[in-house]
Amino acid sequence: MIYILTSIIVIALILIVFFISRKRTQSSITQPFKKEIDPLLIDINHIDQMEDGSEFEMYLYRLFLALNYKGVYKTIGKGDFGADLVFTDRSGIRNVIQAKRYSIDNHVGLDAVQQIYTSMRYYKAKKSIVITSSSFTGPSETLAGVNYVKLIDRNDLIKMIQLFKAGEIEKVKDIIEAEPRVILESWSEYTNDATEMKKDKKAEKMVLNR
Repeated sequence: MIYILTSIIVIALILIVFFISRKRTQSSITQPFKKEIDPLLIDINHIDQMEDGSEFEMYLYRLFLALNYKGVYKTIGKGDFGADLVFTDRSGIRNVIQAKRYSIDNHVGLDAVQQIYTSMRYYKAKKSIVITSSSFTGPSETLAGVNYVKLIDRNDLIKMIQLFKAGEIEKVKDIIEAEPRVILESWSEYTNDATEMKKDKKAEKMVLNR
């Protein structure tokens, strides 16, 4: 009886030690890269190989700290109200950023522009930026242009990385803080009688037939 109890205790202790060591091993594999991202060691190829968007967010967080921006803050994943990062630029203006680590052939759509723009009021920011490792769709560029949202695409990101590694900190900031592309055409353009407004004729027909 004593032998059986001793054997059970030994087996239980072995299992406990096994699970603890396994957890530590997994932790040592997955955590250090996320916590110790050095922007000087990262290039666009590393970004393309990142497992998810959270690593890209952490990279940008580390980058903006290294750029000596003030008020750099990384939001929590859930409940971030559409912004992944917050920082104050050289003019003392608070900016919000949404980060999108997408594959090259996966373009950033309207949602990103809508979310970052609407997040400004919550974070009391005056400017908004979307940064992606890919590119933007035509509609997202139009919406961003109308709403004064800054878009930083893959080519801009590569330039930022290269300049940062070369020690050209102010030039990196010039890209980040450059004025967004402005598109003047908006809904008001369609109020002009000379402009044919695109309507949902099927919807209008259903209403008229009621």
